[in-house]
Amino acid sequence: MDTEERRRGILDTARRDGSVDVNRLAGQFQVAKETIRRDLHALEEHGLVRRTHGGAYPVESAGFETTLAVRTTRHVPQKSRIAAAASDLLGDAETVFVDEGFTPQLVAEALPRDRPLTVVTASLAVATVLADAEKISVLLLGGRVRGGTMATVDHWATRMLADFVIDLAYVGANGISREYGLTTPDPAVSEVKAQAMRSARRRIFAGIHTKFGAVSFCRFADVGDFEAIVTDVGLPSAEAQRYSLLGPQIIRV
Repeated sequence: MDTEERRRGILDTARRDGSVDVNRLAGQFQVAKETIRRDLHALEEHGLVRRTHGGAYPVESAGFETTLAVRTTRHVPQKSRIAAAASDLLGDAETVFVDEGFTPQLVAEALPRDRPLTVVTASLAVATVLADAEKISVLLLGGRVRGGTMATVDHWATRMLADFVIDLAYVGANGISREYGLTTPDPAVSEVKAQAMRSARRRIFAGIHTKFGAVSFCRFADVGDFEAIVTDVGLPSAEAQRYSLLGPQIIRV
């Protein structure tokens, strides 16, 4: 197996399993650990993985995106804390956009049920979570349903969303960086997110620390477009400070 074949195999393993470990890869491919570390460095240089202590995890791109089912199994305690902290920022909002994705779904679950709210969403999962809440009206955006994320996209969704003026949008992303802003792999998803940004008076990003520094295919917002960014303490305080210089309040939970 040559170098390119091995690196493709490493990437395929990372995308299948959600992460890779240097020790296991060295055994799997029967090469030295240092060789695997060089492979991971090369894959990171091409924006395909992000290295961690002892391994790496895949970066979502135009050619790869994790499904909603997979996202519900990763970093759940951290995502739950993020969602609770994000819901605390609701304030006096009466109309709310909740994005697709598992963390926004958890935000929806954390929203108060004892006050009137109108929630607009493209996510079938979010709509299902809130459908039986007596004081919450749910408006589900129409459009083509993406099977991997169970959310609607395309012009039907964006046109409907463009007719609303929304008090607060809870927005997710596949990647967030100081240089490239917030990104997502699919252009159709990016259009819905961009329209939500335009329609909302206030905007909050809620996402796990592994999103930071990752860059995907389609850019839909700048860091400075948000009043707050809610993440976990896995984001170093020094890096949080760098993001705060771009405008938003950074909340680590």
